[in-house]
Amino acid sequence: MVTAFVMIKANTGEADRLRDDILAIEGVESTHIVAGDVDLIAKAQVETPAAVKEIAATQIQGIEGVEDTQTYIAMD
Repeated sequence: MVTAFVMIKANTGEADRLRDDILAIEGVESTHIVAGDVDLIAKAQVETPAAVKEIAATQIQGIEGVEDTQTYIAMD
């Protein structure tokens, strides 16, 4: 199992809607609105690193209102 954390920058006023849209993606375990340099953090648990790429680079970045993402794969 691969665990990844996706840091998401959102357009102004879009965080609540994006949280719900991202949480609906298969493999996304939780999504939180946070304070700091990013607006949301999503946790994904999937079978392969390729599935992480699909979630972060295709599905999350494909949602209108997402400005940028950074993905971190857990090593433990």
